[in-house]
Amino acid sequence: MTRRTVLSLEQALSLPHATLRFVHLGWRVIKIEATPAGEGLPGDPNRWIGKVFAETDRRSYFVAPNVGKESVALNLKDKRGQAVLHKLVRALKADVFTCNTLPGRYAQLGIDYDTLAGQKPDLVWAAISAMGPDYPDTPGYDPATQALVGYMELTGDRNGPPMLSGVPLIDLKAGDDLYAAVLNALLERAETGRGKRIDLSMLQVAASWLITTLPMIDFGCDDSEITRVGNEHRKFVPTNAYPTLDGFIFITIGNDVQWKRLTENPKFAPIANPARKTNAGRAAERAQIHADLAAVTRQHSTAELEADLKRATIPHARIQNLRQVFDLAPLKGRFTTTRLPDGQTIRMQPKALDEPNTTGTEFPLPPRYGAQTASVMAEAGFSEEDVAILARDKIVALAYEP
Repeated sequence: MTRRTVLSLEQALSLPHATLRFVHLGWRVIKIEATPAGEGLPGDPNRWIGKVFAETDRRSYFVAPNVGKESVALNLKDKRGQAVLHKLVRALKADVFTCNTLPGRYAQLGIDYDTLAGQKPDLVWAAISAMGPDYPDTPGYDPATQALVGYMELTGDRNGPPMLSGVPLIDLKAGDDLYAAVLNALLERAETGRGKRIDLSMLQVAASWLITTLPMIDFGCDDSEITRVGNEHRKFVPTNAYPTLDGFIFITIGNDVQWKRLTENPKFAPIANPARKTNAGRAAERAQIHADLAAVTRQHSTAELEADLKRATIPHARIQNLRQVFDLAPLKGRFTTTRLPDGQTIRMQPKALDEPNTTGTEFPLPPRYGAQTASVMAEAGFSEEDVAILARDKIVALAYEP
C-alpha cells in the first residue's frame, strides 16, 4: 500500500482515533496543535489528562490514540502561521488534511477546503463536527450527542435513569466513518485525479446506528420497544445476564432452534413449556422466563454452564473485567504496544483488522508537544533562521518545556 501523508488539526478523541487507523496502515500522520494561548496548557487538551508517566505533556489518556504520530505546533490565528501550514501542504505533498475544529472557524484559520485545495488541488479534505457545516458554532462532545440522539434513552436498567454507554461510541463511530470516507475519496482520486471535501456530522453518524430502533416508530411500535431494557434484547427472548455460583454468564437465544437445544439439557428442561416454543410465546412470558433461567444458573458455576452451553451451541459468554481481556485467546498476539522512555512496554487495544503488508503491532510513543515543528518545517524548506524568527514571534512552538 502506498504510504500517504496526513496533516491533521486534531484534538480530543474522534479525529485522533481516525488518524490512528492511518498510522496502523503505515501512513505518516503529522498532528497540528495550537500554540499556547494565555495561561492555558498548550496543544491537544488530552495531553494533560491521566497519569504522568514521563514528561508532563504526555499523560496516560493521551497515549493510545496518538502513537506513531508527529507533532507540529502552529498559531493558525495569525496569517503567518496559516502560511506555514499552506507551505507544508504543498511541500510535503500532503494527500489528506483533516480537522475537528468548529466549522465556523475554518476560514478564520485558513483551513477551509477552498483555501487548502488552492494549495494542492487533489487534496482530500475531511472534517468532523457536531452537526456538520450547517451548524458552524455547535461544539461536538460524545456524551452530549449520546443524550441528544437517543443513545442514553436506550441504555440502562428498564426502571432506572438514562445512562451513557461505557465506551465513547459516537467519538469512535465518527472516527471510523471518517477513515472509511477518506479511503473512498483516495480511491476516487486514483480514478479522477480530483480531491474531495468530506463533512462528517457526529449527530448523523450516531443516528445511522439506530437501525434496530428508529425504524420501529413508523411501524407503530410500543414505547417499550424503543427504551431501556437493561441487559435484555428488545426482540429475542431470553437474552440476559444471569447469576451463577461464582459470577455471571450472558446467554443469548436468537431463535427457536436454540431454545429447543437449551431446554434439551436436563438443567434447563424444567423451564420449557409448549407456549415457550416460539419467540412470540417467550416474549409474552419474558419476566417469568428470566426468573426461571436465573433460578437454574445460580445453582451452577460459570465454567459448568459454559461447558453445557458450548455443547448445545448456544451463544454465551462469561462477563469479564477489562484486565481479563488481555488473556482472551483470540486476541493473543494482536494487542498493539508502545514503550515508555524507561523501556516499559504498554499494551494497548488491537488494530481493528489484521491487514497484510502494513505496520507491525509496536508503535512509537506519542511525541512531546511540538517535538517535530523544526524538523518538519526544515523538510518543507524553512531555514533555521525562519524557524527561529517564527518561534520568537510565537507563530510556531518548539518542543514543550514546562
